[in-house]
Amino acid sequence: MTDTARLIRGARINGGEPADILIRGGVVAAVGTGLDPGGAEVHDAAGLIALPGLVDLHTHLREPGREDAETVASGSRAAAAGGYTAVHAMANTDPVADTAGVVEQVWRLGREAGHCDVQPVGAVTRGLAGVQLAELGAMADSAARVRVFSDDGMCVSDPLLMRRALEYVKAFGGVVAQHAQDPRLTEGAQLNEGAVSDRLGLAGWPAVAEEAVIARDCLLTEHVGSRLHVCHVSTKGSVQILRWAKSRGCDVTAEVTPHHLLLTDDLAEGYDPIYKVNPPLRTAEDVRALREGLADGTIDCVATDHAPHPIEAKETEWATAAMGMTGLETALSVVQHTMVDTGLLDWAQVADRMSAAPARIGRLAGHGRPIAPGEPANVTLYDADTARDVDPAAMVSKSTNTPYRGMRLPGRVVATFLRGAPTVLEGKIQ
Repeated sequence: MTDTARLIRGARINGGEPADILIRGGVVAAVGTGLDPGGAEVHDAAGLIALPGLVDLHTHLREPGREDAETVASGSRAAAAGGYTAVHAMANTDPVADTAGVVEQVWRLGREAGHCDVQPVGAVTRGLAGVQLAELGAMADSAARVRVFSDDGMCVSDPLLMRRALEYVKAFGGVVAQHAQDPRLTEGAQLNEGAVSDRLGLAGWPAVAEEAVIARDCLLTEHVGSRLHVCHVSTKGSVQILRWAKSRGCDVTAEVTPHHLLLTDDLAEGYDPIYKVNPPLRTAEDVRALREGLADGTIDCVATDHAPHPIEAKETEWATAAMGMTGLETALSVVQHTMVDTGLLDWAQVADRMSAAPARIGRLAGHGRPIAPGEPANVTLYDADTARDVDPAAMVSKSTNTPYRGMRLPGRVVATFLRGAPTVLEGKIQ
């Protein structure tokens, strides 16, 4: 928190009419027009959109264990550059974040870095092995106060183990975030099963491998009366199943990544592993369904699944290349391009899908709140009227495996304020 008073002049809060935002003591002191700065530092935000600080439910920061790809410090700097004031750090580190000690280490590293709040995600099973539940209660009671548990990268495929996890997290209001991928149906899978995989001779990754797990887990969640979150939804059928489950009153939420809102499997035609990701890029029909699902609320939020890798892990043949893409620094631009500029969402709905909803799902206090008097001053200023050519070399992340290299995307983050303190100002990391 900063004691510096700031007046953000003329910003369009959630895309509305221009207004001033006065920040004192890390909170929003007043919102209105023609506010007296009263000695506050003034930031001219004319023409900029002010959004509540973005929240990511799905970030891979790699530390501990793979600091060559990313660290908590570098990843949280990349998050701030993308307009995020909080991220959830996934558990597939080395060692795995399956104990109170490891999640507290990640949490403390985030506090020391100070670029955004880093909320650890705890593993569901020990070592992500899918055999025995991890120390869910101990992680929940730790200083990190873990509320989201996921074996992301691996599916909790055992239905009995999944049921036990759903039952366990009910005691403290937690949620199990499932990586929906039936392991038997995806053995050796390389690319979405369809015309492109057939043409390229790559082992197919069927949509049903995702959809079957989602259907099973929605039924388990309904039976147990717990909370389920579905990671990185990628198929039209998954959207239909989620819509059906919600119509039954099932307490299920879901996320979609920016790359699944924009990119399709035909990009793999050149065998460029930059497009290799889990779940795989799907078809144009799936992309349309995902956009519609996000627009109508079937899919609750956008999550980056920021998955940094060192150069050698991606610049190799397709079959041996690592799966994953970076996404923190481009997410808001991709959402503008796919959802706002197409008329599917307005900026208030973007604030919901990229801030309020993920904070609510993750039980993350102090984030996802409206820009209003008395609320924490977590604010992102965004210029939606500019465009940029994506240059991996100019990114803050330690890794450069972005699928958008050379692509022209709209918008740029001008400033990010974490409890009133600028972590990004005029597009530069503070």
